[in-house]
Amino acid sequence: MKLVVGKINIKAVVLDDEEKIEGSTLHINKQNIIDLVLADDRLADCDIEIAKPGDSTRITPVKDVIEPRCKVDSESGIFPGVINKVNLVGSGRTHVLKGCGVMTVGKIVGFQEGIVDMQGPGAELTPFSKLIEICLKLKPKDGLDPHQYEEAARLAGLKSADYIGKLGEKVEPDEVETFETLPLLEQIGKYPHLPKVGYVYMLQSQGLLHDSYVYGADAKHLVPTTMYPTEMMDGAIISGNCVSACDKNTTYHHLNNPVISDLYKQHGKEINFVGVIITNETVYLQDKVRSSDFVAKLAEYMGLDGVIISQEGFGNPDTDLIMNCKKIEEKGIKTVVVTDEYAGRDGASQSLADADKRADAAVTGGNANEVITLPKLDKVIGQLDYVDDIAGGFDGSLREDGTIKVEIQAITGATNELGFNKMSAQEV
Repeated sequence: MKLVVGKINIKAVVLDDEEKIEGSTLHINKQNIIDLVLADDRLADCDIEIAKPGDSTRITPVKDVIEPRCKVDSESGIFPGVINKVNLVGSGRTHVLKGCGVMTVGKIVGFQEGIVDMQGPGAELTPFSKLIEICLKLKPKDGLDPHQYEEAARLAGLKSADYIGKLGEKVEPDEVETFETLPLLEQIGKYPHLPKVGYVYMLQSQGLLHDSYVYGADAKHLVPTTMYPTEMMDGAIISGNCVSACDKNTTYHHLNNPVISDLYKQHGKEINFVGVIITNETVYLQDKVRSSDFVAKLAEYMGLDGVIISQEGFGNPDTDLIMNCKKIEEKGIKTVVVTDEYAGRDGASQSLADADKRADAAVTGGNANEVITLPKLDKVIGQLDYVDDIAGGFDGSLREDGTIKVEIQAITGATNELGFNKMSAQEV
């Protein structure tokens, strides 16, 4: 597949009667987006606020972040199988509005949503403080079950990002990049002297409110399979998770996976990047055995010399990570795992819930138990009444002076296991 990505740099977002991109300014009509969102009768209210990098603004509880994108001159649409037809994506031309995001804000299961600060020490731990955030503040109808609210909020963000992204369809991009992966045998034959490298992409799929979706299908029902790397850039994989904020892969992460990006940068130079294996993170042991067996089988079948494995979440998924690593290594294929750590506030505890001596090459996104004090900010988009209960919070986290003391696992993207952050750790 060959995908041409046109990047349109957005440096300002304004609420306006007109909808257009003029220079580097995105003009959006607030009421049009609210009407689009409230067409879902499960939602009682929606408001939109803009948060800019450097603002004295705290956004919480954050559910998802989506980058506006659109297909150009194509019958396919972004986020296939969810808000557009189930057509294969990952080829053709896609325009991206860089520098902004659509952020869904609302308490679904408050202990597993996150905090994004637009300034201060918390802002240094999340990539989303660097974007202009179009915040959708959502409220459900009374009595709506949390899983129904999660679905409605998820669709609200995706529909809004799709709607806004289409404003860039006819705009001349500031930058154009081309990404291409050939069918397997052709790709192997193109760079026969370079090591064949693949990527095992683990997707959170542990049940209700803990799911990812692939072309609209719940990942927990899938067996591991191969994909072209470019499919992710068109929204083939989206987030449906209400899990600890620090290492949740939002939809923005899936669209901008840095592992895929970095492998493409080395493709044809130091490595032959031949494809992606997607797999799930399940709950039951027999499902973990089945999925890890398939992953190792596919890595061997593709003739890989090396594999990067990234996980999502912690605890139970650590077993999936180690099973994948161990079984691939047993095939004679070298692995590098990408994870984060829950090593206690002093950093002295065991970092992962599972381990194996074959997992001897690892990249970490940092220790999620590290404690931070977030200063009081002038504005809150959302609500603070759940902060003591958030994953990473505790009784007394929200102080009378407006400061918040939490573990960094409460900050969206702080220890992301795709490496989409600035945190890491070093063994001493």
